[in-house]
Amino acid sequence: MLPLALVSAQLKAYGDAVDLRELIDSITNVTGLVFGAFAVVCFIIAGILFLTSSGDSAKLTKAKDALIWGIVGVVVGILAFSIIYLVSNLIQGSY
Repeated sequence: MLPLALVSAQLKAYGDAVDLRELIDSITNVTGLVFGAFAVVCFIIAGILFLTSSGDSAKLTKAKDALIWGIVGVVVGILAFSIIYLVSNLIQGSY
């Protein structure tokens, strides 16, 4: 429930944004919260798959793949937020 409350609080701030920078920051904050929650869920699912594999090599491979793709997703997310940050600073001239 707490992540939903935080997202709704950030969504209300969209109406208060007066310039492009503030709007980008608001959207980035909400996206970051959703991304973080999704990453946690992916790692929990991968952990559950590891715990329930019971030595079965097919299930263990599936769990490893889930963990690897979860890590890849986090890296891609970090890169995406970095690109947004760099472009936003270049547009504002404060880099």
